[in-house]
Amino acid sequence: MSNENIPKDYDFKKEKIWEQKWEDEELYKFLGDGTKPRYIIDTPPPYPTGSIHLGHVLNWVYIDMNARYRRLKGLDVLFTQGWDCHGLPTEVKVEETHGIKKNDVSRAKFREYCIELTTQNIAKMKDQMQALGFSQDWSREFITMTPEYMKRTQYSFLKMYDEGLIYQGIHPVNWCPRCETAIAFAEVEYSDNETFLNYVNFPPAMEDSYDNIASSKVSGKEANPEDEGVMIATTRPELMSACVAVVVHPDDERYAHLVDKYVEVPLSHQKVKIYPDEEVDPEFGTGAVMVCTFGDKTDVAWVNKHNLEILDAIDEKGRLTEVAGRYEGMDLATCKAKTIEDLKDEGYLLKQEKVDQNVGQCWRCKTPIEILVKKQWFVAVNKLIEQTKEAAEEMNWVPEHMKSRMINWADSMEWDWCISRQRLFATPIPVWFCKDCGKVMLPDVEDLPVDPTHDKPKKACSCGCEEFIGEEDVLDTWMDSSISPLSIAGWPNEGYENNFPANIRPQGHDIIRTWAFYTTLRCLALTGKKPFDDIVINGMVFGEDGYKMSKSRGNVIAPDEVIEQYGADALRTWAANSVPGSDVIFDWKDIKHGYRFLRKFWNAFRFISMQIFDEEVNYDEIKDNFDPLDLWILSKLNNLNKVVDNAFANYDFATTITSIEKFIWHDFCDEYIEAVKYRLYNDDVSDSSRKAAKYTLRNVIETSLKLLSPIVPFFAEEVYQYFGDGESIHKTSWPEVNEDLVSEEYENKGNITVDLIDEVRRFKSSSKIPLNAQLSEVNVYTNDGNLVEVFNEFSQDIEGTLKIDDLAIKTGKPEVHEKIIEVEPDMSQIGPMFKKDAGKIIGYLKSRDIEEIADELENSGELAIGEITVGKDLLNISKEIVGASGKKVDILQSENLDVIVEVIR
Repeated sequence: MSNENIPKDYDFKKEKIWEQKWEDEELYKFLGDGTKPRYIIDTPPPYPTGSIHLGHVLNWVYIDMNARYRRLKGLDVLFTQGWDCHGLPTEVKVEETHGIKKNDVSRAKFREYCIELTTQNIAKMKDQMQALGFSQDWSREFITMTPEYMKRTQYSFLKMYDEGLIYQGIHPVNWCPRCETAIAFAEVEYSDNETFLNYVNFPPAMEDSYDNIASSKVSGKEANPEDEGVMIATTRPELMSACVAVVVHPDDERYAHLVDKYVEVPLSHQKVKIYPDEEVDPEFGTGAVMVCTFGDKTDVAWVNKHNLEILDAIDEKGRLTEVAGRYEGMDLATCKAKTIEDLKDEGYLLKQEKVDQNVGQCWRCKTPIEILVKKQWFVAVNKLIEQTKEAAEEMNWVPEHMKSRMINWADSMEWDWCISRQRLFATPIPVWFCKDCGKVMLPDVEDLPVDPTHDKPKKACSCGCEEFIGEEDVLDTWMDSSISPLSIAGWPNEGYENNFPANIRPQGHDIIRTWAFYTTLRCLALTGKKPFDDIVINGMVFGEDGYKMSKSRGNVIAPDEVIEQYGADALRTWAANSVPGSDVIFDWKDIKHGYRFLRKFWNAFRFISMQIFDEEVNYDEIKDNFDPLDLWILSKLNNLNKVVDNAFANYDFATTITSIEKFIWHDFCDEYIEAVKYRLYNDDVSDSSRKAAKYTLRNVIETSLKLLSPIVPFFAEEVYQYFGDGESIHKTSWPEVNEDLVSEEYENKGNITVDLIDEVRRFKSSSKIPLNAQLSEVNVYTNDGNLVEVFNEFSQDIEGTLKIDDLAIKTGKPEVHEKIIEVEPDMSQIGPMFKKDAGKIIGYLKSRDIEEIADELENSGELAIGEITVGKDLLNISKEIVGASGKKVDILQSENLDVIVEVIR
């Protein structure tokens, strides 16, 4: 690009030009040939909704800044992009778009619709990512719905199955009635809700023992609701038909005489035994708890502990089964209302009281989950818990306290991970069952991926049968994404170890218990190694109203909206100015601040461009000719390099942007450029001083651009192209620190000098004196010998910056006094007081020399005009301060420095 005709304003619309150029030149391609040290990023594969949100922006700006920084540091960076495609939202959207239900067309056709929608959404999100300047190597993009990726997922299933880490079993599972699928424990979210605690009488049963629940219902006469039995406090009376026991604390004296006896369940009339159990909280409700199959996970524990029967009262759609008797076919809400009504009518309900509860719900659709007994596939999590915790301890967590979330989650795992789902658009579980003997049949690795509902095994079962039933369930989408670091590395192909474990996993704190936990567990199971060295956590984005962004609140800001108004780089500065692990509030003023900063930098660059490009200045040529303020700004620049380098290395992104902004905006633009102008334009400045200034200006701009380039890649590229040969700034190296220019002494001296200059510039501004106006004389008084030495050394810069004709640094204090320069009568008082004599007073003041009047007022404090006496309080007296020379002076008392400045205009 030409150095001439640099536009007046920075045009962020040119970001699209650089975006295309970087893509055309494959600027960010991973080499992988060992010529450079590798740096592997385990990139989050987002769900392809078709639009990225500000949470994505925050996460990916963290990733991109780190990737760009590592490249500048000479590393071969693998920053790829993945897409976690499978899931219910796509299926729902397909049903809406095509006006069908998933079973209205063939499985293959429905998946075809899902793939078509997902492909479109990926293309849209890729465009948005590139518009934000994210520097992925798109040649290594991975998409979980492709055959290549599904092959890896299915292979990982087979490997873990062979090692006994995956099994099929009939167990209670979390079930979403809306999605009609099992979900993992980690996919259950909890929300607060207010409901009623219903106090229900369970009357004593007529007999003391029963063979089973079924026989107890027809064992004879039903109990009387009015007979005092055990009062149960429950929030879920609709599950009473699935009640199989009552438990009480063994030390609870209220129920000691009832242990091992039976009570009758109201309405459904089964007789259930009372068991002692130390897990019961005697303080909650009545201290007696009904055990249902299943209300919550404690019910599951009690059923297993006491070997209780299981009654399936709820079906897969959340409706009551025949077990519920009169309530069969009702949905849960209707059943609850009808049950409470019947309990009241039949005399079982004693009272109700409001209570807060924590309700488990599906993380996708927010429907309350139920616990059903289903035949599902599981990962044997408990076999790997300790290894997973050890791996978490070995990782570097940023921030450190986020590690406890993973450790605590691992410690809380009570159930194995249910990995089967009753959906269509997902990686098929690669399993068949022999039609005769039921044996599990697995495909050969070379045949992967397979769809058991369509493909068939290549050999007969060991029993001789050649007919098979294909597994229709599919894998949890976390089974796909939890092998992302392995997929990125090329596993299981030879040489994947060169790229595994990854150097870093960047992700949000909301998926620590899912993605971070599952990835660690799975990689340990498949390779015996932790998946990554560092894990950097980003927070969530909140709206300007202080609440998490959501469409329902109307506080969502689309990234495209920000880019359209201020450009991608301004948005990136907002994201950079945040702390890993902490939630971030989006505020338009932060975007505007970033935009103003870039314009400030551009204006400074444009102003000095006519000086820094007119001749090449070599460091060795001028290294002995720097002026003091050159040494000040160059020392600050090199120390800034150290600070920013360390901050990037440790993912302290807020320090990078705030440090650079402060240096550029204040030290460089406001101070150094203003101080160096006189050396660029005055003919009486030596050539060596002028060259030193030019070198310093260019070095600061060029170095600062490289420090800033990971944060604002478009802006940095645009400015850098004026420097010469067309090479992208993103292909250069991190600037080296010149230790010869690092000087704490000159930074301190320069800071002191800048403080003095700022004092006088503020005086000029407040006095309405143009900053470029000459000052006749400035005397700086101080008794601090160090300040005298500093100001004398920097005197040329002080004079040149402030346009001072004569600067003197002096000890002691200035000799000044007040001088009366004008005396006028206060007519508001003199007129009424002296009436016709007022004219004599006016005439006297006009006819006398001001110095005479001043002496008389100084000596006697009043004026004697014939027989009239006029006191000072009747006069408007104007004064000015004069110095030892008798000239008018302005006195400045510094707030920061032990100096007094005497200014003669």
